[in-house]
Amino acid sequence: MSLDSLDTARADYQAGKAAFERGEYRKAVQFLESAKTLVNVTSRFGGEVQIWLVTAYEAMGQRSDALALCREVSRHPDLQIRKQGSRLLYILEAPRLTARPEWLTQIPDLTALGDGDERDRLTAATIAPAKQSEKPAFQLEDVIDPQRVNTKDNRFIWVALGAGVLVLGGLVWFM
Repeated sequence: MSLDSLDTARADYQAGKAAFERGEYRKAVQFLESAKTLVNVTSRFGGEVQIWLVTAYEAMGQRSDALALCREVSRHPDLQIRKQGSRLLYILEAPRLTARPEWLTQIPDLTALGDGDERDRLTAATIAPAKQSEKPAFQLEDVIDPQRVNTKDNRFIWVALGAGVLVLGGLVWFM
């Protein structure tokens, strides 16, 4: 592999990671596939490219491609990459959990809202959260004056110490 192709592969890899993190999964797949073709897939860097490509495939909804590539990565020569691939394969092959509709919150689609339409402002006003009530839900109590606190000795500590000594004495006597 030439130095130019390695630099191009690194640039594509970084661009693919950045696109993935921005949520542009289609671009991420394109960049990462390009990097995969330019790099030795049995190298550590090639394994990293493939791991990112698996996650990009999954994010794009190409589950079969993600599973196939992940199975290859789980047999990678590098131990760390192989472990990552195995863990990722375990996650991808796990059964899908179903969620009840009442557990989910529906978010209205606001893409159709324009800038200056009166109807849009009315719709946005109905979606806006209600105003907070004037009275706070939690209110701190007034600070207590330390001079009003009863600090007289009520002999509780002496009774507790005496009871503790009696219990320990009884335990020692039975032994």
